Amino acid sequence: ERTVRPEPGTYVLVLENNKRKSVQIGKWRKLEINSGYYLYVGSAFGPGGVLSRVSRHCREEKSKRWHIDFLRECTSLKAVWYRHGSERLEHRWAKALESAAQTALIKGFGCSDCHCASHLFYVVKARDLGVCARALPQGVEQWSCVSGG
Repeated sequence: ERTVRPEPGTYVLVLENNKRKSVQIGKWRKLEINSGYYLYVGSAFGPGGVLSRVSRHCREEKSKRWHIDFLRECTSLKAVWYRHGSERLEHRWAKALESAAQTALIKGFGCSDCHCASHLFYVVKARDLGVCARALPQGVEQWSCVSGG
């Protein structure tokens, strides 16, 4: 297992939800989430890179700036798939997950600043997560973590 470093890159948060619930996503809309896994695609090109951004997503207490902050509050972060590098892979990865047979997209989530249909995808079964990870162009490294939510 590799270590997430303070370098720029692209990442996917692998979030688990254990029961159906309704979540207000800021001013955007209320989202009905089901039991299963949610894959959120993001990028980290600011100070501290992937390490800084993923550490923020791991924290329980934080200001809510992005759609993912609201969803993260009620889900468990199970793993992070990532790739360090200066190439912006976020949109390519979102399109790859959109095309994966195992996923359903949550239209409009986390993509207000781009032309992607979504940056959030839903997967019912844990066994399908590996297929999704392998669908990402350029390959990914995985960082496992355990947190509440």
